Amino acid sequence: METFDDIIKGDKPVLVDFFATWCGPCKVLSPTVEALGKELAGQVRVLKMDVDKNEALATQLRIQSVPTLIIFKKGEIVWRSSGVMDHGSLLRKAQSYID
Repeated sequence: METFDDIIKGDKPVLVDFFATWCGPCKVLSPTVEALGKELAGQVRVLKMDVDKNEALATQLRIQSVPTLIIFKKGEIVWRSSGVMDHGSLLRKAQSYID
C-alpha cells in the first residue's frame, strides 16, 4: 500500500486537493480537479484529501483554508494556492511542472 509520502516523492508531479465535505467552494472546485486528473492521466497524479479525515497531514502542511491545492514534485512543494481556480488556469499550472 502506497503512503502519501511514497506518492509525493514519485517521479510524476502530484496535485493534491485539500477539501472538506461541508465546504461550498470545495464542491465547486471538485469537478475541475477530477477533469484535470483524467486529462493529465499518466503525467500528473491527482489526490483528494479530506482535511477532517487527515487532520495531522493538514496541520503538518499548514492548511488553513479549504480548498487548498498543492503541487508536489519529488516530495517538495513547488506550488500552492487556496480558493477556487478555473480549469484553464489549473491545467496550465499543472502542465508547467510536467518534465
